[in-house]
Amino acid sequence: MNKKLVLAAVIILAPAAAMAAGENNTGSCGWGAKLFDGQNGVAPQVLAATTNGTSGNQTFGITSGTSGCTQDGVVKSNWKTAMFIDGNKEKLARDMSVGHGETLDSLASLIGVRDEHKPAFFHATKENFARIFASENVKTDDLLASLKQVLAADGALAQYSAQI
Repeated sequence: MNKKLVLAAVIILAPAAAMAAGENNTGSCGWGAKLFDGQNGVAPQVLAATTNGTSGNQTFGITSGTSGCTQDGVVKSNWKTAMFIDGNKEKLARDMSVGHGETLDSLASLIGVRDEHKPAFFHATKENFARIFASENVKTDDLLASLKQVLAADGALAQYSAQI
């Protein structure tokens, strides 16, 4: 009987543990997200989610536009972009450094850059290569943040920064 209970608990808790192991499960707003900002691992994410869930502050923050939450009604996720960059970082660095290439074109498509804006996107990433790839071992989150800033600063490309 105990073995069945343990097996049932594992089956029930495994998906929750897998979700907790991923990045950004608690979102980017609410007291929990702010309190545990920048911390990695399961424990800080569980504590952030618990803080947001038990106090109801994330729901309040979303409805009131406080605690780092917005009211724009858009749920955003950059996990696809992050996964693409993680799997192609070396090729992407090469393409950005020269301002063209298949991997850079794929990134542009992934974030929704229209064909008429791709030349400007390629140029911006080449001109800001050192800023985007700030170090040889740049973390994907830092790369995304830098790319977002580069795009936001360009009038024609600012619209795409919201996709990152």
